[in-house]
This record gives sequence, structure tokens and C-alpha cells, in this order.
Amino acid sequence: MNLTLKIWRQKNAADKGKLVDYQISDVSPDMSFLEMLDVLNEQLINKGESPVAFDHDCREGICGMCSLYINGEAHGPDRGITTCQLHMRKFKDGDTIYIEPFRANAFPVIRDLVVDRSAFDRIQHAGGFISVNTSGNTIDANAIPINKHDADKAFEAALEAGADDVTEEDGYIEIVGAAEIFKDLHDSLANAGLKIEDAGLRMIPKQEVELDPDQTLAVLRIITALEESDDVQNVYTNLKYTDEDLEKLEED
Repeated sequence: MNLTLKIWRQKNAADKGKLVDYQISDVSPDMSFLEMLDVLNEQLINKGESPVAFDHDCREGICGMCSLYINGEAHGPDRGITTCQLHMRKFKDGDTIYIEPFRANAFPVIRDLVVDRSAFDRIQHAGGFISVNTSGNTIDANAIPINKHDADKAFEAALEAGADDVTEEDGYIEIVGAAEIFKDLHDSLANAGLKIEDAGLRMIPKQEVELDPDQTLAVLRIITALEESDDVQNVYTNLKYTDEDLEKLEED
């Protein structure tokens, strides 16, 4: 793909900053968005120009460091993912892509696409937390669109790699396994000739916590508020709740 990138460039916090146009060609649809930026930066460095500064760390959809504003949307056009899990197949040849830092007074721009995240640190230092344990164990889940004809191959490859669970529903096979076997699972599926449409990490609790009705409703309110926040990518919980609890929440 050949793309036009309009990227926010800002030398420092005091600089006014502006959008700068870049042309990039031969972008593979299988690249992640950050890999595409890596390629751009390599080209800029080879030309003797300053690379684009952007935050990243795990590149596995966990840490949330790669917070970008892409075409007017947090993390870009895909849903339920971080920027590092966004792939270039979500764009088309000839597209113009606007890439900006998060725009919030609490997170001032330091340079280019990097923002000051110390506001998060101050919340933690002040003792900010949720009083109910809503954590689980981070494990991997691969959702693979697959025809029924190939289902047996997918089941066999997943189980050989040590997957914990394999389910099929509505033409999809979802394979769940520990994060530690991510590479083995990926390689096993690839060797079986199966295309992985999407892969990511999410928190799935090993056991659920049951609270009294008032506490359950209070935690569901917190979860709903977090899910509605544009600055929150995913919310995980090990709270045990029923459809009746959700109905009460809607009536609240």
C-alpha cells in the first residue's frame, strides 16, 4: 500500500507544533501500525531527518503506552484493541492517515506523539484504587475466522500447542491459552496452514467473586463508567453477576 501520513510534529512542550506530511510506500497489510511507524522512522533516519517520537513498550496490547489518536479516533478504526494491535489491513491503498497524540489537558505533549503521563502516577501515589479485586490472570485468546472444513485442523493444532480451551461459534474458532505459549500456538496454527485473523491478550479470571446485591451494583457502576471513558481501552473483572443485576443497573 502507498499511504500519506499527516503526523503531529512538536519539538518540545513549549513548541506550537504542526501536522507534517509524509509519503510511505510498499506498506504490508500484515504490518502493525507501530511497525509501519518504525519503517517510516528508518527512512527518516537514513535521510538524516529526525524520527517521529512515539510511546511504546510491550507491543502486546497490555501496557497501553502506545496511545495515539488516529483519524480522529483513539487507537484508530479497530475496536477493543490498543494501537500496537492495530494492523494496516484496516486501511486502504491511497489512504491519508492523521496521527496525533492524545488531546487532554492532563496529558500535555512532550514531543511529537509522546505525552506526559505523570497524572496517572499521581493518582496511584495518592492511593487511587478500586476496593474490589477485579483482576484475573492475563492469558492469550486467538479469534480465528475459519470454515468448518478446517475446524479439525485448528482443534488439533491448538491442542498440540497446549491450548486450554477451543470453542467454535458462528463460523469462528476461539482458542484460549496461557500467554507463555503464545509463540508455540501461533507457530502451530501457521504450520497447519491456518491464517490468524486476530490475536491479543485479555484478562480471564480463574474464579469469580460473588458480592451482595448492593456491592455488585456499585462495582457494575464503576465498570460502566470506565467502559464509557474514551481514555480506557478495556475493562476486565472477575465479578460474578447475573442478567438480573444488569437489569437493575439499567433501571438505576
